[in-house]
Amino acid sequence: MIKFILNDQLVETSVLPTTVLLDFIRKEKKLTATKEGCREGDCGACTVLVGEVAGNRVKYKSVNSCLMPISDANAKHIVTVEGVNNSVLTPIQEAMVDEGGTQCGFCTPGFIVSMTGYFLNHDKFEIDKAVDSIGGNICRCTGYAGIKRALEKANGAFSGNGSQAKTHLEKLITNKFVPQYFLDIPKRLKQIPAIPTKAKSKVVISGGTDLYVQKWEELVRSNADFISADAKLKGIAKTKNRIRIGGAVTIEEIKNSNLLQKIFPHWNEYFNLFGSMPIRNRATVGGNIVNASPIADTVNILLALDAVVHLRNGKKNREVALKNFYKGYKTLNKKPDEIIEAVSFKVPPRNFFFNFEKISKRTFLDIASVNSSIYLELAKRRISVIRISAGGVAPIPLYLAETCKFLKSKSVNTETVLTAASIAQTEISPISDARGSAEYKRLLLRQLIYAHFVKLFPEQIELPIPNTNERN
Repeated sequence: MIKFILNDQLVETSVLPTTVLLDFIRKEKKLTATKEGCREGDCGACTVLVGEVAGNRVKYKSVNSCLMPISDANAKHIVTVEGVNNSVLTPIQEAMVDEGGTQCGFCTPGFIVSMTGYFLNHDKFEIDKAVDSIGGNICRCTGYAGIKRALEKANGAFSGNGSQAKTHLEKLITNKFVPQYFLDIPKRLKQIPAIPTKAKSKVVISGGTDLYVQKWEELVRSNADFISADAKLKGIAKTKNRIRIGGAVTIEEIKNSNLLQKIFPHWNEYFNLFGSMPIRNRATVGGNIVNASPIADTVNILLALDAVVHLRNGKKNREVALKNFYKGYKTLNKKPDEIIEAVSFKVPPRNFFFNFEKISKRTFLDIASVNSSIYLELAKRRISVIRISAGGVAPIPLYLAETCKFLKSKSVNTETVLTAASIAQTEISPISDARGSAEYKRLLLRQLIYAHFVKLFPEQIELPIPNTNERN
């Protein structure tokens, strides 16, 4: 029996736990304002808020309900646009009307829900973060200027009243952003028991953001275990000289980790390129690794950090270097009954260099054509440690072993970089597909290797003018 709160209603259901939340909301509960669009997590028409107890409050995140198994709704607060409605329009809804933020209206409920989630989670308005919160919502007919104005106008309504409220949530209720019942949600959620995690079925679902796109019909008819809520697979921690990230930690949690941001100054910028916020709120690092996509962004970074995969089968544990984890296309050094418990990497020394580069048809919300990461250390002005990864140029996420072997002990200069880029060409085997021709991908990887060194050592690299006959 799965139990959760849907808006203000306690729901108890025994539907198949692999049923996606969108279908349950629309077909079982007839809450049809949550729209079915792409069913791939791209359009945001099906966006809902998922609230989970964190101490004495509930923390909300926007999620694509078309990719979320209903099992993961257990002991959570699911909010659709019907759940934020009062007897009058909320300030967000009013602002969307006044600023021309809606036209056909199909996408509007998703925008309203995402905007509401932003105000629930932030007591200080920042327009860049507010816009990022609606990054997973697409509007095909209005244009985004009116929607952005609506965000700013809604903030004016929030800032203007409610100075007597004791908490941020009470201020939101006073200003009609959310109904009164939100106050009781923390206490009500704490009364719902968790569902035990078994991880013994043939199908194990973590975030499901790619599984439900690729195998939806197969999944909704199958038995499965769900590990995204397994506390043993959560958390990001520094232990001695290593960083350990639980297998069920989401990409958004990795992105926002204060620990990782302190080590890598541009960490947040890199992860802003990894899908939309609703996708990052569900996708997990373990799922990203097991999915074995040749262009997986998180895996690309972890390869350059010399990460180790920690596998668990009951009480049995073993470790595999990530660069040895992929044996062929979608073929893993992993037994069927093993799950990824964690991934870890050594804490870099004080003076190290790291960079991530990604080329895609769109800057944001897109899959890479080619991506690459680099990690290096210098000793006496020579490269003492070097690791470079490349995605989109081989059947697996690729570690450029021969290129790194050449660079070891070399000084950083233009000639060295040009030779390294040439050696990298001998290690890759790109194919032509929807994201570019094989020739184009070879060119991209060469340019990304150049980009790493130009960005990290701008005063030491002077690149030649590209041949005008080459595609660029």
